[in-house]
Amino acid sequence: MLAELDTIQEEALVSLASCDQAATLEQWRIAWLGSKGRLKSLMGRMKDVEAAERPAFGQRMNTLKQALNQAFDHQCSRAESEQSGPAVDVTEPGLPTGLGRQHVISRTIAEILEVFARMGFTPTTGPEVEDEWHNFTALNVPESHPAREPIDNFYLEGGGMLRSQTSTVQIRVLEHTPPPVRIVAAGRVYRPDTHDATHYSMFHQVEGLWVDRGVTMVDLRSTLLGFAHAFFGQDAEVRMRPSYFPFTEPSAEVDMKMRIKGKWQWVELGGCGMVDPNVLESLKIDPEIWTGFAFGLGVERIAMRKHGISDIRWLYENDARFLRQF
Repeated sequence: MLAELDTIQEEALVSLASCDQAATLEQWRIAWLGSKGRLKSLMGRMKDVEAAERPAFGQRMNTLKQALNQAFDHQCSRAESEQSGPAVDVTEPGLPTGLGRQHVISRTIAEILEVFARMGFTPTTGPEVEDEWHNFTALNVPESHPAREPIDNFYLEGGGMLRSQTSTVQIRVLEHTPPPVRIVAAGRVYRPDTHDATHYSMFHQVEGLWVDRGVTMVDLRSTLLGFAHAFFGQDAEVRMRPSYFPFTEPSAEVDMKMRIKGKWQWVELGGCGMVDPNVLESLKIDPEIWTGFAFGLGVERIAMRKHGISDIRWLYENDARFLRQF
């Protein structure tokens, strides 16, 4: 008789496993646990069991009842969790998916490179993980210069660093390509700046370099003004202010008027200048024969000026409502 109860329990559990809807679960409960169910009828067979076996039979019946009740509750919870939320009609047409679009930064880089390509500059690239030689030493930045301080750079274990400027690309190009050279490179750079409306710790620069015979500051100014007018229109307001960079001499800051929080302000786009003779000599290029200029412009600030964006942080918050505007 006890072996028969084992068989009955297995049969009940197999039957319960196929019930995944409220209606079928209720039918199973009535059939097995109801007042006229199979479990109740088994209890009525107690009188047919020999007296010596009745305690074991009664104990086994209690175990069977508990097992079926617990299995029933578990199956009800499982069915409820699987059916939570709206039902999906697989015969209904699917919802149309929106097409992706190029991020405003990527689009701006492509447009910048296109303008400079029309001016004769060849697009190129360079690594984002650099060494101090290409990021500082070859650019005439001495060991004691504040620009090398850890507080202003992202140094990596093993001696590498995340490049702080795309000027590293001009060194890599001149190492393997003799003048004349006219290149433009765009890419990410990294500086531990405090985030605000015009600063971010990861941003993009576009680097330009032209080394040839007879290149002067006039060529640099004409190039930057030509870019500004081609990219923003003839009414773009640009100015160059005297400045200092270890790798250019003379040097200048490039500013452009931008609308920030409703007010027009001069905002720095980047730096520029004539390539310092020390940089050329470190690359075994004779500065008595070859001269050149270099510039580095901030892509985000160019995008902000063109599209009227007043906060650089919006470009990296991945808010689809903002990005859909471009």
